[in-house]
Amino acid sequence: MKDFIFYFKIGWFHIMSTAATDHLFFIAVLAIIYSFADWRKVLVLITAFTIGHAITLFLSVLELINLDIDWVEFLIPCTILVTPMVNLCLKQEQRASHVMQYGIALGFGLIHGLGYANYIRMILSADQQLVWGLLSFNLGLEAGQIVVVCLVLLTVWLSTRMHAKAHLQWIRIVSAAVLLFALKLAIERFPF
Repeated sequence: MKDFIFYFKIGWFHIMSTAATDHLFFIAVLAIIYSFADWRKVLVLITAFTIGHAITLFLSVLELINLDIDWVEFLIPCTILVTPMVNLCLKQEQRASHVMQYGIALGFGLIHGLGYANYIRMILSADQQLVWGLLSFNLGLEAGQIVVVCLVLLTVWLSTRMHAKAHLQWIRIVSAAVLLFALKLAIERFPF
């Protein structure tokens, strides 16, 4: 149980720290198009991201995949760029096309998992169970993401109670802010 709590906390703080701003913004921009009524869809969406993240963490820790970290660090903000662009460019009914959103979340989770693989590889010692450590980490990550999603959905819910068109405004504001943030990160992390 001690190992579970240890890795759970690492996963939790992976999302709930100031160093995880890119991750927080990505989760926020994924969730902003939904309302509390869609909580099940959002939960599946966030879980798709976590599954992608878990797959590449596992494969990277086993050294079955090894990509240049400079490219991975560049690709992470590039994936974040896509989501706000989808939010801003597509119509409401297209934006909430869940098959597309799930595919984006899963695919981007695959890339984001590569960014954290070196750190996880270093902290997993030979005498610990790899699967148990990764499972615990990803459960902590998932729990943190659920809290972020709940905060986003709560903000949307409260704002729509005050003004009927506030949700669309939140989508535009959050998407534009995340787009600019991700563009800045992509430029800073360009590998050449």
